[in-house]
Order: sequence, then structure tokens, then C-alpha cells
Amino acid sequence: MSTARSGLVLIASLAALALTILPPPVTAESAAVDTAAPVVAIDSGKLRGEVLDEASGLRVFRGIPFAAPPLGDLRWRPPAPVAPWQGERDATKFGTICPQLPMLAAMTGEPFPTPNEDCLFLNVWTIAAPVSGVGFPGAKRPVMVWIHGGGLTMGWSNQVGYEGSALARRGVVLVSINYRLGALGFLALPELSKESKDGASGNYGFLDQIAALEWVKRNIDKFGGDPSNVTIFGESAGGTSVHALMASPLAEGLFHRAIAESAWVTETNITRLEQDSPTVKSASKLGVEWSKRMATGAAPPTLAALRALDAQTIVQKSGQNGFQAAITVDGRFMPTSSEERFTKGQHHRVPMIAGTNADEGTMFLSFMPIPDRVAFEGMIAGVYGNQAATVAKLYPSSTPDELKTQLNRFFTDTWFLRATRNMLFGASKTGSPVYQYHFTRRSPAQPAWGAHHAAELGYVFNTLAEKPFDDTDRKLAEAMIQYWVQFAKTGDPNADGLPEWPRFDSQHQKYLELGDQVRVGSELGKEICDRLEGILRSL
Repeated sequence: MSTARSGLVLIASLAALALTILPPPVTAESAAVDTAAPVVAIDSGKLRGEVLDEASGLRVFRGIPFAAPPLGDLRWRPPAPVAPWQGERDATKFGTICPQLPMLAAMTGEPFPTPNEDCLFLNVWTIAAPVSGVGFPGAKRPVMVWIHGGGLTMGWSNQVGYEGSALARRGVVLVSINYRLGALGFLALPELSKESKDGASGNYGFLDQIAALEWVKRNIDKFGGDPSNVTIFGESAGGTSVHALMASPLAEGLFHRAIAESAWVTETNITRLEQDSPTVKSASKLGVEWSKRMATGAAPPTLAALRALDAQTIVQKSGQNGFQAAITVDGRFMPTSSEERFTKGQHHRVPMIAGTNADEGTMFLSFMPIPDRVAFEGMIAGVYGNQAATVAKLYPSSTPDELKTQLNRFFTDTWFLRATRNMLFGASKTGSPVYQYHFTRRSPAQPAWGAHHAAELGYVFNTLAEKPFDDTDRKLAEAMIQYWVQFAKTGDPNADGLPEWPRFDSQHQKYLELGDQVRVGSELGKEICDRLEGILRSL
């Protein structure tokens, strides 16, 4: 594996570490109340949930299946409907998580739930008084659907930092979802495309997300939610997912607002099904190379043999040999490049918030072996080819400390800011209300990393621990959860008592800085992103 290739695989894996630096949050789930269990009837059967706080009416329903287990012949196929059940299904425990390596849990210090290929579950937090067997009639609360990060290879819906009580207490119905990961979720192969009625393969994890949104549309009113007011939001690979869903015609009508936090959209994680692009091989070619690495003998395994492999064996071998998860331009889920669809105004025209953190790259520098300038330039050459020298000049360094600073800038600009800016440009040109943020609060938990990747999550979910966070953090968290909830309710984050958040437009490019102070800025990263765009167009 080349240095560039191994770096890209590590990038995909380490994007999963979105919560590694957050301390264990204070959660409402740690003190569940033993009282009459709420019961809700959905289209596949009855669910028995749990009361978390009787005084406020806070309820949670965990481990709800939204699609059939993707086992056996259903592996590497679009999600199938759930089989109905009889009686009341226990919805007090989280479902199993999708197969993955335990790296993320080891880094966060939280227990690693048992992975299983039967993992297509979601969870719902809501505040309402239920009618047994009927649900929560008439509430019509805005719905927020959380899509976890993890480089499309790791993560799960119920990580400790994603506890939904604080958002539910603000009057939204909070849904968090699992989706297939890694090779099990994103493998493209000519054989898979051939057996598909659409001639497409890959993107199975994104199709799971669509199935979850279809479940929300059919059932969320039973939990007090309004199916005509659904906001999707996600961070890192969850932001990638928001980006992809915004551009996919298959998601039409399934959501009405979108928030992309640090969307991980690069020159290498959007790939065409059958054709190479200037910066990445075709998805089918990458899939064939991966399948050869799965071989136990001289010949590549057949599709039947791959489906017969144990899921954890696939995960282990993929971890050793590399699998590059990506958005595949397959002609169905993604007809053309998602970035191109934003540029041409072919995305869903809904209100959107999109933003990035000031120091997205620092977290990755702790894990990536880029010891010197030569290694840095080699990594750039693996992506930008004959334009590598031009890109390298944008990030000059002559000392180890300068190299670290420039690596942080490079990762921040090329993995997150450039594509986020393009999303904002595309959406604003269609007249949709769009808002940009820039998170700058230096992490009290990891001050050396600055305002690092995923540092905003504890503020959005309002799950910051008492220490080392202080009044500045709590004030910022209060502002951010208000902005996010107000946006979910109305499509405009502005509310009484908060600093004004101006719309983004291509002329002024205004954004809201969320840091020690909350204030307006303009033209974030304009010069460097303009130059990167020019370089990409010349490849």
C-alpha cells in the first residue's frame, strides 16, 4: 500500500474519533425512573419504552428496528422492510451496533457494545404524555434526526455524547440512527451492480439512512413528532451523510432542514461507480482490489463466498488491508457528483446550517505518521498528482512546529472547509436560507488541540461535564442548543436573546463565530479555498 493510500485509509478510520476527547457527559439516562412504561403502536407493532423523568414527561424508546437485518443474501442489498411482531416489543435497551473495530470505544473509554450485522436500529427521545397503545397524539413537535460520525467505518447511534435528553427537553423529538459501515455498508463491485435492478452498487449505508427517514415519515407522529418538519443533522461522516442526502433524489421529501457539522467531503471520498476520476479510482475498481485482499487462496472470492464470510472477519481483514468508504456516483442514489449537484442547484432546496471548526486537523495529527516535510509532500502528491507542488506551496514550513501548524491548516481546509463552503454557495444561489458557523472555542479538555474536530458536539447536545468546562462553555452551549433547536422549529436559527446570525450569501459570505464570543465574521477561508478550487479544476 502506498504512503498516500495508507494515509487515506487512516483518515477514514480516524474520522471516527469524533468523541475521543470529550469527557463522559452528564446524562439523564443514568437515573431512569421506574414508573408506568409508555407504549406506542407503530406500523410494525407495539413498543414499550421507558420514562426518564415523570415531571417533564421525558421518555425514550431504544433499539427500534427500521429495516430487516441485512444478513445472508440481504448483505450488500438495499434495506428490506421490517417483519411485523406480535405483542409489545421491549424498547428499553439499545440495539446492537454495526460491525466495526473496537478502536473508537478504546479511545473514548466507554464500553464497546457487542457488534452484530443485525444492527439497523434507531432511538427516540420525546416529551409527551402517551395514550397506551396509541402514542403521543397531537403534539406535532419538530423532529431532529442525528447521523453519527466515524469515517463511514465506525461509530453508533447511542455513544455517550449523543444522549438526546437535553434536545428533547427543548421541545424536539430526537431520533438517532445506526447505518451499515465500512465494506459492509459501502462496497461496490461489478457483480453487485449486475444483480441490482438499477445496475448500481455501493451506498448501502446511505440507503439505510433513507430507510430510517422513511420510518420517521411513517411513524414519528406516534411519538409526538411532526413528519412535515424533520431536520437531519450530523458531524464528520454524519456531515458527509447530510451532504449526500441533500444531493440525492432518493431523499426527496424526507427532510425539511439540514445541519452539516464538519462535513468530511474530500477529493477522494466521492468516486464514480465505473470510471476513475483525477484524484481517486472508480468505486468498482476499489471494490475489486479490496475483494482480492479478502482472498484466502490464489483466486479472488466469489460474491457468494464474500456473503458467506463472517461479518467480523470482514471487519478485521478490512482493518488490516484497508477499505476506502466513499459516496459512490452510482446513477441512482447519486446520479452525478454530489459537489456538482450543489454547484448546479440540483440539491434539495431546504434551509441549511453548515460549518466547521477552527482546528479540524489537530486531532488527526496525534495519530497520523507524517513526521517531516517529505512525508507531507508525498501525501499531497498521492492526491493532487502534477499539481502537488502548487498545493504544497500553499502550506509552507521550515521547522517541525511550522509543519504541525500547516498540517492542521491543510486538513482543515481540504477535508472540511472547502466542500462546506461549496455547499453554502450552491444552496445560497437557489434562494434557500443558509447559515454558516465557525466554531473557535479552544477545548478545555484538550487545549493543545485548540477548537478541534468534534469539539462542538458537547455544546450542541448540551452534555458537557462539570469539569474542566466553565461558565464560558456553559453559556456557549446554551446559545448553540438554542440556535440548533430554533432552526429545527422554524428554518431560521435566530431567536430572542441571541446574537443575530446573518444569512450566508455569495457576495458577503457572512458567518457566525461560536467561541469565547459569539460574533459575526465574513469570507472565512476565501483566499485559500478559491485557490484550492482552481487547482482541482485544472486536474
